[in-house]
Amino acid sequence: MTTNRLVFWIAAAAAATPSLAEDSSTQVASLTMDPLVVTSTLGVETVNETLSSVTVIGSETLEQQDPTEMTDILRGQPGINVISNGSFGKNTSVYMRGTGSESTVLLLDGIRIRSATAGSAPWQYIPPQLLNRVEIVRGPKGSLYGADAVGGVVQGFTTPRDDKDRRWVEAGGGSFATQQYGAGASGQVGNTDYSVQGHYLDTDGTNVRRGGEDKGLRNAAGTVSINHNFDNGTSLGLVGLHSSGNTEFNGGETDFNMRTLGVKASTPVVENWSTSVKLSEARDEQDNELDSGPSFFDTRSHTAHWENTLAFGDHQLIVGAEHRVDEVDSSTTYTEDSRNNTAVFSQLLTDLGAASLQLSGRWDDNEAFGEETTGAIALGYDLNRTYSVRASYGTAFRAPTFNDLYFPGFGNPNLSPETSGTAELGVRGDYSAAFWDLALFRTDVDNLIEFSPAAGQPENIAEARIEGVELGAGFRIVDFKLHSAVTLQDPEDRTTGNRLSRRSTRSARLDADYTPGRYRFGASVIAEGDRYNDSGNTDKLPGFGVLNLRTGMDVTDKLALSLKVENVFDQRYRTARATPFSGEDFDYLAAGRTVFASIRYGIK
Repeated sequence: MTTNRLVFWIAAAAAATPSLAEDSSTQVASLTMDPLVVTSTLGVETVNETLSSVTVIGSETLEQQDPTEMTDILRGQPGINVISNGSFGKNTSVYMRGTGSESTVLLLDGIRIRSATAGSAPWQYIPPQLLNRVEIVRGPKGSLYGADAVGGVVQGFTTPRDDKDRRWVEAGGGSFATQQYGAGASGQVGNTDYSVQGHYLDTDGTNVRRGGEDKGLRNAAGTVSINHNFDNGTSLGLVGLHSSGNTEFNGGETDFNMRTLGVKASTPVVENWSTSVKLSEARDEQDNELDSGPSFFDTRSHTAHWENTLAFGDHQLIVGAEHRVDEVDSSTTYTEDSRNNTAVFSQLLTDLGAASLQLSGRWDDNEAFGEETTGAIALGYDLNRTYSVRASYGTAFRAPTFNDLYFPGFGNPNLSPETSGTAELGVRGDYSAAFWDLALFRTDVDNLIEFSPAAGQPENIAEARIEGVELGAGFRIVDFKLHSAVTLQDPEDRTTGNRLSRRSTRSARLDADYTPGRYRFGASVIAEGDRYNDSGNTDKLPGFGVLNLRTGMDVTDKLALSLKVENVFDQRYRTARATPFSGEDFDYLAAGRTVFASIRYGIK
């Protein structure tokens, strides 16, 4: 089946069948059509209340799809392109709404994680088996999260959203000598909630270039969460994630170590005023053994975050401050190896009956590039109980990374931050067992940071414009549910008229699951259009379409078996190509057909 036919098929399904925002039970009467979301604002709201474009991937979907890598659940979602240098732990980038890979913020349990040198998040090292929920918020969030939230924010949560006792163990294996094991426990003891889990994956992998050797991955990871609620309303909590192992790639291998640790305390000051303080650390450490010699890049981010929430009936005001210090320790000598950022922010959420208003603003003062101010305004109106409209405008900026500015022989110390403005118009429909959401957006970016082959370093593009439309849709009837998404966009360099490199102009995804009784059957179709590997639009990579199938059976209330076949038609597609300045000339190939089976025992 060609990519064009796949896109047409999924687009037709999306237009005809609206989709759920989140999982719930198999009965229409008890569907949770309006899940809570926390990433789109600094407060808690439902998907219907938010004035942002949001996709929530719940625990049921994660269990049914059983993704091997985190990007398996992101690829093809509205507004998202995923680029990877092969499968199983290889370098991966997530482009949201046509912006660069450094312009999508990744949060894990509220803690931001990224490489301060490269600027992008380590998507390939985060086991999706440890996630209980994922929230995808599209659009500028610089006024809430500061630098780099130009395209949007992805947040993963490792803790369950209830206090039910859970115990589970799991084992599985399959293609490419892949094996994985996991175990976890969560629950409540008195006023203390806890969760602890671990996961191990080992695979020989597959070749990432034609004629090359198999490149494997070993990843051991775990999470811990403890939260205690005192009788006076005060709470004290700790969350942490650790992921370490080894990944092989063309030209060498990397020992990686990724860690997050956060401590948060919150307490009511008076009846309508609560305050919270969060201290966190995120580490991204990589030791490389390359054909050209060894190297290491260790980056650390320390953050102190203070937030105050004042509630007045249906209105809420949030004000706070944040201080972050980024540090670099590397075998490469950087002109600067640390920088700090201080910020103050505020947000107003007001409910005016059928209408709602959101205002937010943030001021950042960065040691490296000075001051930046961002803001956003959003208006929403409920036409009736079924239909609502929203309109918003927001600004954001992307800070140059340490590599952009200071890497020897590559960095450009004269770079300015990217600045952007995004306008969005959305329409939403919610029914008793169905959902659809349509969003049109336009982002104008000044000083877009792109690598210039001619200059041999990153440079600021005078102007870029990204226009697009996203449609999420689907329905659920008793034991059958269908989710679909289509994205059409035009990411253009306004100086040359070329398409921005590695961005596809169209993508689509269809997820269908049927769960009669103890049995589970499902399929996913994911398609992306062509893209150019270079800013000059001379090196074109074709589009692709893949089919994934899955099935399972609950043998007992505690024992479950699962089987999945990914990339059924064994397509060795590619989303990236070795760049000319690296001295290589080959496509990075994704894995072909993959078969995987697992057994799980537990209570929930």
